[in-house]
Amino acid sequence: MRAESLAFLRELLDTPSPSGFEAAGQRVWSGYVRALGARCSSDAYGNHFAELLPTSGAAQRTVAVCGHADEIGLMVNHIDAQGFIYCRSIGGIDPAAIIGKRIQFQSSVAGVTSPVLGLVGATAIHLQDKDAGAKVRKLHELFIDIGAKDQASAAARLNIGDAGVFLDASLMMSEEIIVARALDNRIGTFVAAETLRLVAERRADLRVRMVAVSTVQEEVGLHGASMIAESVRPDIALVTDVGHATDSPGISHAQHGQFKLGAGPKLAVGGAMHPDVVARIVASAAAQSIPLQRSATPGRSGTDTDAIFTRMGGIPSALLSLPIRYMHTTVEMANLRDLRQISEVFAAMILALQGDERFGSRA
Repeated sequence: MRAESLAFLRELLDTPSPSGFEAAGQRVWSGYVRALGARCSSDAYGNHFAELLPTSGAAQRTVAVCGHADEIGLMVNHIDAQGFIYCRSIGGIDPAAIIGKRIQFQSSVAGVTSPVLGLVGATAIHLQDKDAGAKVRKLHELFIDIGAKDQASAAARLNIGDAGVFLDASLMMSEEIIVARALDNRIGTFVAAETLRLVAERRADLRVRMVAVSTVQEEVGLHGASMIAESVRPDIALVTDVGHATDSPGISHAQHGQFKLGAGPKLAVGGAMHPDVVARIVASAAAQSIPLQRSATPGRSGTDTDAIFTRMGGIPSALLSLPIRYMHTTVEMANLRDLRQISEVFAAMILALQGDERFGSRA
């Protein structure tokens, strides 16, 4: 991956962007695409857009390349008399995986401008009740210690409703393997931006309107995608999210499929994926000798695709995902080659469009 793209990716990954509080990450994204010559805009809830038009002639078709900007996190729900914080989850969190983790909150308390740091309390093993046996605690039973002496001092630093993310920065384990807390799904917005960059380099060949989209609030209900389907009104939607890599121990391939890091992007095949769009993705990948791993997706994909394809009488859509290990943890792992290839497949497909395509019935 080129150095500038990797630097952009890591800045995206390390910028806190929990669902409903994506503004900081969206500023990073818009700064990057604006420098590529795209026309940038945003809507009332913080979805961001970057548009490229053909250099000659009016575009008859619109292609949206979408990824969501938000990540899982925690929201302050209660402050007890001793100043300990109790939270609700933002998105899907495994309580057992966060004990002892550090967290940073963005405070809405007047005058508090720096992040408020805390940690998920981990009672020392010496003090645990051995007779009670092992117990998996629920999220509302976990507390966060911000070093406050009582409720008043904690409330002077945090409000109910303040959001936080885990304090884990991205890490390169090798030249190709990256680990981060928010590959899900800062990589989707990265793909949208990188696809735009590749298309912009060959803009003379562009015959459609391309809109790169960084959506909000996917982790809590695909809300941003529902909004942009109506506002962008794409003729084709190309979505990127993460998908499970199943090449670590203890995962049933018969149940979850077999997917490996470094073996290429995951191509969803199923009801939401329009076969004509899927066929064009396959052709684009084949022309570049990029391998694809087919993923059986008979119903919901759990991605923004689900909120887009049913709109406006049906928007032809496709989903190309990045295989990652350890999803919804602070150590999500991926291969950068798989990530780079998604943008390359999308860009080549878009540039191959003549601008007057109509996608037929699935029947």
